[in-house]
Amino acid sequence: MKILISVAVALLLVGCSSDTKQQSEEVKQEIVEKTENIKQEIVEKTENIKDEVVEKTENIKDEVVEKTENIKDKVVDKTQEIQKEVVAKVEDVKQVALAQISGAALYQVCAGCHGTDASKAALGKSQIIKGWDAKKIAGALHGYKAGTYGGAMKSVMAGQVSKLSDEDIKILSEHISKL
Repeated sequence: MKILISVAVALLLVGCSSDTKQQSEEVKQEIVEKTENIKQEIVEKTENIKDEVVEKTENIKDEVVEKTENIKDKVVDKTQEIQKEVVAKVEDVKQVALAQISGAALYQVCAGCHGTDASKAALGKSQIIKGWDAKKIAGALHGYKAGTYGGAMKSVMAGQVSKLSDEDIKILSEHISKL
Protein backbone atom coordinates (compact mmCIF):
# COMPACT_ATOMS: atom_id res chain seq x y z
CA MET A 1 0.00 0.00 0.00
CA LYS A 2 2.84 2.26 0.68
CA ILE A 3 4.04 1.67 -2.80
CA LEU A 4 0.66 2.38 -4.19
CA ILE A 5 0.37 5.63 -2.37
CA SER A 6 3.86 6.56 -3.55
CA VAL A 7 2.97 5.81 -7.16
CA ALA A 8 -0.27 7.77 -6.85
CA VAL A 9 1.54 10.76 -5.42
CA ALA A 10 4.20 10.50 -8.13
CA LEU A 11 1.58 10.38 -10.87
CA LEU A 12 -0.22 13.26 -9.31
CA LEU A 13 2.96 15.27 -9.17
CA VAL A 14 3.92 14.41 -12.76
CA GLY A 15 0.45 15.37 -13.93
CA CYS A 16 0.54 18.62 -11.99
CA SER A 17 3.92 19.51 -13.25
CA SER A 18 2.88 18.97 -16.85
CA ASP A 19 -0.21 21.19 -16.25
CA THR A 20 2.03 23.80 -14.71
CA LYS A 21 4.38 23.59 -17.66
CA GLN A 22 1.54 23.98 -20.09
CA GLN A 23 0.08 26.87 -18.12
CA SER A 24 3.51 28.45 -17.94
CA GLU A 25 3.90 28.13 -21.72
CA GLU A 26 0.46 29.64 -22.26
CA VAL A 27 1.25 32.58 -19.94
CA LYS A 28 4.60 33.03 -21.66
CA GLN A 29 2.90 33.06 -25.09
CA GLU A 30 0.27 35.53 -23.81
CA ILE A 31 3.01 37.84 -22.46
CA VAL A 32 4.87 37.67 -25.79
CA GLU A 33 1.66 38.49 -27.72
CA LYS A 34 0.73 41.34 -25.40
CA THR A 35 4.29 42.70 -25.55
CA GLU A 36 4.18 42.58 -29.36
CA ASN A 37 0.77 44.34 -29.36
CA ILE A 38 2.03 47.04 -26.97
CA LYS A 39 5.20 47.42 -29.05
CA GLN A 40 3.08 47.82 -32.22
CA GLU A 41 0.83 50.40 -30.49
CA ILE A 42 3.90 52.36 -29.33
CA VAL A 43 5.33 52.32 -32.87
CA GLU A 44 2.01 53.49 -34.34
CA LYS A 45 1.56 56.24 -31.73
CA THR A 46 5.18 57.33 -32.19
CA GLU A 47 4.62 57.54 -35.96
CA ASN A 48 1.41 59.54 -35.43
CA ILE A 49 3.17 61.90 -33.02
CA LYS A 50 6.08 62.22 -35.44
CA ASP A 51 3.68 63.06 -38.28
CA GLU A 52 1.91 65.65 -36.10
CA VAL A 53 5.21 67.21 -35.06
CA VAL A 54 6.39 67.37 -38.69
CA GLU A 55 3.09 68.92 -39.78
CA LYS A 56 3.08 71.47 -36.95
CA THR A 57 6.74 72.27 -37.59
CA GLU A 58 5.97 72.89 -41.27
CA ASN A 59 3.03 75.12 -40.32
CA ILE A 60 5.18 77.08 -37.88
CA LYS A 61 7.95 77.31 -40.47
CA ASP A 62 5.47 78.67 -43.04
CA GLU A 63 4.16 81.21 -40.51
CA VAL A 64 7.69 82.29 -39.60
CA VAL A 65 8.62 82.67 -43.28
CA GLU A 66 5.47 84.68 -43.98
CA LYS A 67 5.95 86.92 -40.94
CA THR A 68 9.63 87.36 -41.78
CA GLU A 69 8.71 88.41 -45.32
CA ASN A 70 6.15 90.89 -43.96
CA ILE A 71 8.70 92.32 -41.53
CA LYS A 72 11.31 92.44 -44.29
CA ASP A 73 8.90 94.34 -46.55
CA LYS A 74 8.09 96.79 -43.75
CA VAL A 75 11.80 97.29 -42.99
CA VAL A 76 12.56 97.88 -46.67
CA ASP A 77 9.67 100.35 -46.98
CA LYS A 78 10.67 102.18 -43.80
CA THR A 79 14.33 102.21 -44.85
CA GLN A 80 13.43 103.72 -48.22
CA GLU A 81 11.22 106.30 -46.50
CA ILE A 82 14.01 107.23 -44.09
CA GLN A 83 16.52 107.36 -46.94
CA LYS A 84 14.29 109.81 -48.81
CA GLU A 85 13.97 111.96 -45.68
CA VAL A 86 17.72 111.87 -45.10
CA VAL A 87 18.44 112.78 -48.72
CA ALA A 88 15.97 115.69 -48.52
CA LYS A 89 17.47 116.93 -45.23
CA VAL A 90 21.00 116.56 -46.56
CA GLU A 91 20.00 118.55 -49.63
CA ASP A 92 18.46 121.25 -47.41
CA VAL A 93 21.59 121.40 -45.25
CA LYS A 94 23.73 121.44 -48.37
CA GLN A 95 21.75 124.35 -49.79
CA VAL A 96 21.98 126.29 -46.52
CA ALA A 97 25.70 125.57 -46.26
CA LEU A 98 26.30 126.58 -49.86
CA ALA A 99 24.30 129.75 -49.36
CA GLN A 100 26.28 130.59 -46.23
CA ILE A 101 29.58 129.84 -47.91
CA SER A 102 28.51 131.64 -51.06
CA GLY A 103 27.10 134.54 -49.04
CA ALA A 104 30.35 134.87 -47.10
CA ALA A 105 32.37 134.64 -50.31
CA LEU A 106 30.18 137.24 -52.03
CA TYR A 107 30.40 139.55 -49.03
CA GLN A 108 34.19 139.58 -49.14
CA VAL A 109 33.94 142.20 -51.92
CA CYS A 110 31.60 144.31 -49.73
CA ALA A 111 33.64 143.94 -46.54
CA GLY A 112 36.35 146.33 -47.80
CA CYS A 113 33.94 149.26 -47.61
CA HIS A 114 31.17 148.08 -45.22
CA GLY A 115 33.45 146.28 -42.69
CA THR A 116 33.61 142.58 -41.86
CA ASP A 117 30.37 142.78 -39.89
CA ALA A 118 28.59 145.46 -42.03
CA SER A 119 28.90 148.02 -39.22
CA LYS A 120 30.77 150.71 -41.21
CA ALA A 121 29.41 153.49 -43.39
CA ALA A 122 31.04 152.71 -46.75
CA LEU A 123 33.70 155.33 -47.49
CA GLY A 124 32.10 157.34 -44.71
CA LYS A 125 29.15 158.24 -46.99
CA SER A 126 26.65 155.33 -46.99
CA GLN A 127 24.20 154.01 -44.44
CA ILE A 128 25.31 151.29 -42.05
CA ILE A 129 23.66 148.12 -43.35
CA LYS A 130 24.15 145.97 -40.21
CA GLY A 131 20.72 145.12 -38.80
CA TRP A 132 18.88 145.45 -42.09
CA ASP A 133 16.60 142.55 -42.97
CA ALA A 134 17.24 140.48 -46.10
CA LYS A 135 14.28 142.01 -47.97
CA LYS A 136 15.54 145.59 -47.45
CA ILE A 137 19.08 144.62 -48.49
CA ALA A 138 17.83 142.80 -51.61
CA GLY A 139 15.66 145.80 -52.54
CA ALA A 140 18.64 148.15 -52.25
CA LEU A 141 20.92 145.85 -54.28
CA HIS A 142 18.30 145.42 -57.02
CA GLY A 143 17.79 149.18 -57.00
CA TYR A 144 21.54 149.82 -57.40
CA LYS A 145 21.63 147.28 -60.23
CA ALA A 146 18.68 148.99 -61.98
CA GLY A 147 20.02 152.47 -61.26
CA THR A 148 16.90 153.41 -59.25
CA TYR A 149 18.43 153.44 -55.76
CA GLY A 150 21.28 155.18 -54.04
CA GLY A 151 22.77 158.50 -53.31
CA ALA A 152 26.42 159.52 -53.38
CA MET A 153 27.63 155.92 -53.73
CA LYS A 154 25.16 154.99 -56.48
CA SER A 155 27.74 154.68 -59.26
CA VAL A 156 30.21 152.68 -57.12
CA MET A 157 27.48 150.29 -56.03
CA ALA A 158 26.04 149.96 -59.57
CA GLY A 159 29.41 148.62 -60.72
CA GLN A 160 29.60 146.18 -57.80
CA VAL A 161 26.09 144.71 -58.19
CA SER A 162 26.10 144.56 -62.00
CA LYS A 163 27.98 141.24 -61.75
CA LEU A 164 25.46 139.68 -59.35
CA SER A 165 22.61 137.42 -60.45
CA ASP A 166 19.23 137.51 -58.73
CA GLU A 167 20.23 134.32 -56.84
CA ASP A 168 23.53 135.96 -55.78
CA ILE A 169 21.60 138.99 -54.47
CA LYS A 170 19.27 136.70 -52.51
CA ILE A 171 22.20 134.76 -51.00
CA LEU A 172 24.17 137.93 -50.25
CA SER A 173 21.13 139.63 -48.68
CA GLU A 174 20.51 136.63 -46.41
CA HIS A 175 24.15 136.62 -45.36
CA ILE A 176 24.31 140.35 -44.59
CA SER A 177 21.04 140.18 -42.59
CA LYS A 178 22.66 137.64 -40.28
CA LEU A 179 25.81 139.66 -39.57
